[in-house]
Amino acid sequence: MSVRQSLLAILDQGPCYGYQLRAEFDRRTGSTWPLNVGQIYSTLDRLERDGLVVKGDTDAQGHVFYAITDAGSAEVSSWLGSAVDRARGTRNELAIKLAVAATLPGVDVGTVIQTERTASLAQLQKLNEATYAGSEPDGAEGLAWALVVDSMVFAVEAEVRWLDHTEERLARHPEQRMSLHLSTQRPKRGRPAQPESIAKKTEVVDA
Repeated sequence: MSVRQSLLAILDQGPCYGYQLRAEFDRRTGSTWPLNVGQIYSTLDRLERDGLVVKGDTDAQGHVFYAITDAGSAEVSSWLGSAVDRARGTRNELAIKLAVAATLPGVDVGTVIQTERTASLAQLQKLNEATYAGSEPDGAEGLAWALVVDSMVFAVEAEVRWLDHTEERLARHPEQRMSLHLSTQRPKRGRPAQPESIAKKTEVVDA
């Protein structure tokens, strides 16, 4: 939802047209999350449908300006005042890949980890090369860019640490790595039951 809410927050500063919104979004994110104009206008259509923005004046160049409504301003305030929704479970492709690889017969998980670590370190190097070499960024746009890039750097560094941890864990407990062959049992309908340890942890989170 961050694109939707970000565009609303920009419109809360004043009416904008599509290309202007894209430029303003780029200024505030350091162009690290590129949006195409089609995505901007489809988001505006949904915001208008939901009563959060309305179409306003059209200038001499044919640009249609969108203005935020009171309901839209209230949603911006709610977004800024609440924590980002962190979904339970994981959709992290790397974590799922290694979890599956560790249960497949004949797979050298160490090689898989090394391949992923090499890719992560290469990405980290590119991000570090893109920084201001330790100097403070100039102006609000530079600061916005630095905040986003810093978050990307920390995320990749955490990924590398997790890969190291995974490699060490597999080495410490080789007995836990058992190949899972295809089950001969016919699966039941519905979601599979969670292991008891995971279920208890989920109950604690929900409490």
